Order: sequence, then C-alpha cells, then structure tokens
Amino acid sequence: MPGQGSAGNVLAAICSFFIPGLGQLVQGRLLIAIIMFVLAGVMWFFFLGWLIHLWSIIDAAIWKG
Repeated sequence: MPGQGSAGNVLAAICSFFIPGLGQLVQGRLLIAIIMFVLAGVMWFFFLGWLIHLWSIIDAAIWKG
C-alpha cells in the first residue's frame, strides 16, 4: 500500500510545487484540491499564498492513501 515517501506522493508533491492542489488532484482528492487551489489564489492576493502553497506540497507528500 503506497504511503508517505512513495513515488506517487513524491510526484504529487512535485505537482503541488508548480500548482497548489494539483498533487491532491493527482491523488484523486478533488475537494481538497479545489480548496487548496482557490485558497492559494485568494491568499496570493494578500501576499500570503506561499503558506497555502507550502501546505499543499507537504500535504501531498505525507498523505497516506
């Protein structure tokens, strides 16, 4: 069973590095992917989007599916 550190999670973390929420989408988690994408967009407007962006990368990397 894939888990933290698996190749799938590494790929998902790389995807989230480029676009917040894309890694969660790759993992099949549509709702959290949309939430992270929208939150990052809104927060970048206030110059705090890097927080959501970082959260998205870490969440994709450590998810145990």
